[in-house]
Amino acid sequence: MNIVLWIVQIGLGVGFMYSGWLKVFQYESALSTWTWVNDIPQGLVMLVGIAELLGVLGLILPMALKIKPLLTPIAAVGLAAIACSGMIFHLLRGEYDIWINIVFTLSALLIAAGRFRLMRRQKSGKAV
Repeated sequence: MNIVLWIVQIGLGVGFMYSGWLKVFQYESALSTWTWVNDIPQGLVMLVGIAELLGVLGLILPMALKIKPLLTPIAAVGLAAIACSGMIFHLLRGEYDIWINIVFTLSALLIAAGRFRLMRRQKSGKAV
């Protein structure tokens, strides 16, 4: 289970890293890549990107460094909220190509549930 969670964490981290990087550091590319960026204030787009980049750090570093590993599933919940909010945003705009939002949301929820479950098992002394 731990290996599967790491694979999903890294995949989700790469996806959010790409998305956040475009929004924060490659804004012109984001404008040409995503049509919705033209309709949203640049500051808001960059704020979402910063949240995504920080979420990726929280998704990977606490578990990898074994420092405050509880932050990993918490970061996953935060990233799920971002992806789900994006899905709602696109649906309200009449944009129904939301498969990536669905994949990101479900992946983040899987990580959160899996990590919380493994931590609970470790705390109770059960084999992981």
